Amino acid sequence: MDLTSSNHCKWGGVTCKDGLVTAISLPRQTFRKPIPPSLCLLKNLTYLDLSYNNFSTSFPTILYNCSNLKYLDLSNNAFGGKLAADINSLSAKLEHLNLSSNRIMGEIPPSIGWFPKLKSLLLDTNQFDGSYPAKDISNLANLEVLTLAENPFLPAPFQVELGKLTRLTYLWLSGMNMTGEIPESLSSLTELSLLSVSNNMLQGTIPTWVWQHKKLQYLYMFANSFTGEISSSVTAVNLVELDVSSNNLTGTIPDDFGRLINLTMLFLYTNQLHGSIPPSIGLLPNLSDIRLFEDMLSGSLPPELGKHSPLGNLEVCNNNLSGELPADLCSNRKLYDIVVFNNNFYGKLPQSLDGCYRLNNLMLYNNHFTGEFPKSIWSVVTNELTTVMIQNNNFSGTFPTQLPWNFTRLEMSNNRFSGPIPTLAGKIEVFRAANNSLCGEIPWNLMGISQVTELDLSGNQITGSIPMTIGVLKLNALNLSGNQISGTIPAAFGFTSGLTILDLSSNALSGEIPKAINKLKLNFLNLSMNQLTGEIPTSLQNEAYERSFLFNPGLCVSSNNSIPNFPICSARANNNNDISRRLIALFLVLASIMLVGSAVGGFLLLKRQKNTQDPLSWKLTQFHALHFTEYDVLSGLCEQNWIGSGRSGKVYRISVVDGEGGSRMVAVKKIWNAQNLDSKLEKDFLAEVQILGEIRHINIVKLLCCISSSEAKLLVYEYMENGSLDRWLHQRDRVGSLAPLDWPTRLQIAIDSARGLCYMHHDSSPAIVHCDVKSANILLDPEFRAKIADFGLARILLKTGDPESISGIGGTFGYMAPEYGYRLKVNEKVDVYSFGVVLLELTTGRVANDGGLEYCLAEWAWRQYQEYGLSIDLLDEDIRDPANIEDAFAVFTLGVICTGGQPSVRPSMKDVLYALLRFEHKSRERSPQHVVSEEMSLLES
Repeated sequence: MDLTSSNHCKWGGVTCKDGLVTAISLPRQTFRKPIPPSLCLLKNLTYLDLSYNNFSTSFPTILYNCSNLKYLDLSNNAFGGKLAADINSLSAKLEHLNLSSNRIMGEIPPSIGWFPKLKSLLLDTNQFDGSYPAKDISNLANLEVLTLAENPFLPAPFQVELGKLTRLTYLWLSGMNMTGEIPESLSSLTELSLLSVSNNMLQGTIPTWVWQHKKLQYLYMFANSFTGEISSSVTAVNLVELDVSSNNLTGTIPDDFGRLINLTMLFLYTNQLHGSIPPSIGLLPNLSDIRLFEDMLSGSLPPELGKHSPLGNLEVCNNNLSGELPADLCSNRKLYDIVVFNNNFYGKLPQSLDGCYRLNNLMLYNNHFTGEFPKSIWSVVTNELTTVMIQNNNFSGTFPTQLPWNFTRLEMSNNRFSGPIPTLAGKIEVFRAANNSLCGEIPWNLMGISQVTELDLSGNQITGSIPMTIGVLKLNALNLSGNQISGTIPAAFGFTSGLTILDLSSNALSGEIPKAINKLKLNFLNLSMNQLTGEIPTSLQNEAYERSFLFNPGLCVSSNNSIPNFPICSARANNNNDISRRLIALFLVLASIMLVGSAVGGFLLLKRQKNTQDPLSWKLTQFHALHFTEYDVLSGLCEQNWIGSGRSGKVYRISVVDGEGGSRMVAVKKIWNAQNLDSKLEKDFLAEVQILGEIRHINIVKLLCCISSSEAKLLVYEYMENGSLDRWLHQRDRVGSLAPLDWPTRLQIAIDSARGLCYMHHDSSPAIVHCDVKSANILLDPEFRAKIADFGLARILLKTGDPESISGIGGTFGYMAPEYGYRLKVNEKVDVYSFGVVLLELTTGRVANDGGLEYCLAEWAWRQYQEYGLSIDLLDEDIRDPANIEDAFAVFTLGVICTGGQPSVRPSMKDVLYALLRFEHKSRERSPQHVVSEEMSLLES
């Protein structure tokens, strides 16, 4: 940049006076090289704007030499490093300093407050991580604009000194870790037009002066922890935008909000507001965006809402609202979003929606709407509409021949639509129309040229066959169950490589299952209740699909070791004589085996009893300081100390010596070796025992020692007095004396268990996958604090060298993740799935499985969630207290998310723990069963 040329005053971005450069404005020029030192040779330069470029050096101290600068804008670059302590060496005439949206870190130096003429200071959106110097900034008496937002400052209370900046018109302090309450000193900022303190950790009530501020136009206080009611006297009539969402505000919406005639945006969502929405809000002349979702509002919407204003967005979902939608909701033709799901609205949709051409999202599901769905919604004129979710209502009507091109999602299950199935086209990805009265055949060009990935037409009256064109789709999920579809299953399914969910049950399909389905990696398959014949494809002959083919009497399998209760496909013998000869030979062999077995069994029993009683044949490996010997444990292995059995052995409760003459209870798990271990397998077992023995975590049961012999292993654990979570959730009626667990106790159990699993997955080296997380393996101490137990060590003893063996013995039915059926190796996401089932048990009170073929809690919960949303009927009767419902629903939803079919979409245990801790933070009370203080909980974590 050469400004010595006589023509420099003609350059773009350069301003001169009397031939001398006074201003340079060169934003968005993609400059990368450092600012040249010669720039400050321009002694008359007062204005410099180099924003939105690519400078990446530290702050350019060469600008200290620009002694006449009044305006400096270096925002939206990549300046890094720290601000020098002598930042005040910039021009003393400086009035505007903008360093926002860079990468500057460290402390803001105190000298920032030494600019006597500064009117605007913009330091937001950097990486300042020290304390913000409010006392120094308060010296800037002429300051009108201050932005410190979006910096990771050290948590600190809102500084009262900012109240000295009485000329401020713009104060942006969002996302900077402020704590405490808004100080009363800020009431002196009478010139404010914008106040934003969102995304902090502020609490207390919103001061009354905020609602009565005369010049305030923009108020943003969302995502804090403000409590209390909104002032009943709201006189800040200049407010244009108001956002106090995501707090803990209570009470009702003041009728005075109807006086805010300049208001365009009203955000009060995710609070605890109740009562009705004042009718006066429907009279506001400029209101364009109203979001009141996730509160506890009731009554009807303001009857004149949308009639007097350019209403564009209406979001009032997840409340208790009722009545009909206002007749003039879209009379001004500006409405683009209607989001009113999970309420109690009823009646027909207003006629004003017929001409609502800007509509983009229509979400009406889980209400009681009736009548024929407006045909204009299906019209191509409404070319901006992308999402229609109207499931779980009582709408009727028919479809056009083809759905609009712009649709991406159409969900209309559980209504009364009829007529033929439309052709899908354009951008549509999800089409769910289950449980209606659709009829006719599936058109061969059903998908047109769409991008559909999920298709659900179950529970209708569809006839005909499945078209071969199904193979060209990119489907992930297809459900055609509960119809009258006939014919064969097309071999073209083999080309749908992304298909993971396929349900064709309860139809009239016949013929063989095509072998091409072997290619698919299905998480869920249901072909039950058809008329299928022949051999089940070999890749599907495993326990993961044992419920996928029920009530197809013509199906068979290749061997007894695949799927139970199906006949073997091999040819039967041709004559009875051959059968008789084989039976006689079989009986002789069996008799011989029984004689030999009795002799061998007696010998082994004598040997086992000898070894059990002989402490010299046992080896003790201890992991904690012990005051008992292996003999103390062995002598307690008697029937009166037996307390239960698992897959791999028995569990005993034994009293042992605990130093200085005292005693303690321990739990002993006795695992019989299924075979003689070779040296490598024995080494593997001891190595894993060693890992678990070294774990020191408050939420994992201590493994005190291992006592081993050639016949069995004894694992000695600390004893947990309150037994298992399964006992308290599902065996209360049998035990009789157990009180139901209240919600705070259940939530704490979930958090404790998540902490233990989180340690195993993320903090243990090597990481440990439990492989058998279930309520029976979550044990409770006297204060109902939970610990993870039983790490499935028996699987080491049962290894056969087959890499798939873990699929056969890992986990418990009802808790097992779907990938056990189709993956050779599993990772920590199997524990996340199982823990999700535990969360569902805690919230619903239901068992993970009832032993039958049709019941799986994870599948049931997902189906209930999809079809009916969050209904009170989902929850265990013992936790339906209104104070608990919101958190219980949230934990239920988390359980549904954890039990997702694809491992990659499940959260990590770290994410799960974080979510549960947020629910705990919101909880208002602690159960009497929680006698451990909050301080102790923090120490344990």
